[in-house]
Amino acid sequence: MQFLDLKRSFTGSYTNFAAMRNLTTIRKALIRRTKIFFEKNPDRFLKKIKGVVHVGANTGQEIKTYEKHGLSVIWIEPIPDIFEKLQSNLVGVPGQIALQDLVTDSDNAEYHFHVASNNGASSSILELNLHQDIWPDISYEKTIKLHSKTLSSLLKDNNVVLSNYDMLIIDTQGSELLVLKGAIPILHHFKYIQTEVADFEVYKDCCQLKDLQLFLGQYGYREASRRKFATHPNGGSCYDVVYKRS
Repeated sequence: MQFLDLKRSFTGSYTNFAAMRNLTTIRKALIRRTKIFFEKNPDRFLKKIKGVVHVGANTGQEIKTYEKHGLSVIWIEPIPDIFEKLQSNLVGVPGQIALQDLVTDSDNAEYHFHVASNNGASSSILELNLHQDIWPDISYEKTIKLHSKTLSSLLKDNNVVLSNYDMLIIDTQGSELLVLKGAIPILHHFKYIQTEVADFEVYKDCCQLKDLQLFLGQYGYREASRRKFATHPNGGSCYDVVYKRS
């Protein structure tokens, strides 16, 4: 009788163990599928918002994507000739406007802005560093003097109704933390913040992933998505990261 009870107990335990193992396997599979879905759909957050403030517009490569989602968009681009191309690309596009300014953490500060050879896409107020190990064909063609504004000042000066824009996208090649510091008075308006950032020094003294995590955590933002788009030969990666306000 004791043997039968022991056998039943062992059989039950084994059954429970097998069931738990199956559940763990299913759970891991779901996590993998979810991760793949997220990586293949980096713009999924656009379905949940009304509008975007996009700092570091370049020529507006995402114009059609934003238009497809019916979003209101404010593009911000500092380079004069690139800004002209952006304005041309926005002709006939409803709900999207462009502002020309350099956005940092200071109003009316002078910067030496370096214009990159890839149609300005890698341009920055910072010097190139390990960036050239990944993209050796990209260099700086010229340097221009620009004066900056904070994001909060720029939007206020242009009478922007912030309730129409609940996502902030930053693509400023290493100066992302400066943009965010200049936006502290209005950060609470954004549900999501998306930015390109690396975990190594792509640009000299640039903002890194750990810096963003620490800063945005102080204002109630937590990482919601991370997609790697480049890797340094000696380690370190570049990401598109989306933060969601708690």
